Amino acid sequence: MITRRRFNSLAAGAALGTAIAPYSAFAAGKYEDPVLAENGLYHEPFFLESFLEVADDLKEAADQGKRFAIMWELEGCPYCRETHFVNFAIPEIREFIEENFVIIQLDLIGARQVVGFDGKSMGEKAFARASGVRFSPTFQFFPETLDGLSGAALAKPEIARIPGYFKPFYFLSMFQFVKEKAYEGQDFRAYLKSKIAAYKDAGKPIPTWKS
Repeated sequence: MITRRRFNSLAAGAALGTAIAPYSAFAAGKYEDPVLAENGLYHEPFFLESFLEVADDLKEAADQGKRFAIMWELEGCPYCRETHFVNFAIPEIREFIEENFVIIQLDLIGARQVVGFDGKSMGEKAFARASGVRFSPTFQFFPETLDGLSGAALAKPEIARIPGYFKPFYFLSMFQFVKEKAYEGQDFRAYLKSKIAAYKDAGKPIPTWKS
């Protein structure tokens, strides 16, 4: 699995505290602004309003022909804010995610009860620890189905992860990596390398989506 440290040279965000202006799609009224909820997290209108029974959420996603992901956040996290106000505000990215993914939002230090994939219930904070999530934002991606999984594989069925803030091109690429099931034949670094090479071969710049 790709780690945050290994990926820093490719996908590091702006330095902590550096302001990134909200993408123009929000300013133009194309999308609803993320809502700042009582727990201090920005919430997207397309996020699933979940009962936090993640196996059921995964099945609901599969029934819609979509993939299931969890976004972990923390109150006051600047990179979480950038994910909402920059990445999710880019039409190409937002539309791809809405069409192909069901996402729930969890709080890294939250107390809500989550029923894990193995049926065990625990608070968000404990579920984060059990999932190996230590910082925000983190996106976890899961298989299309839990069929055939048991034991440790059922408790932790993650197949890919965004460990921290990824700039828009790399962010979208990870969602495409999962949608295409490219993880079945290569890791994300190899997938990304081939994608960047394709842009170069076509004489096209890597998209930056500057506002």
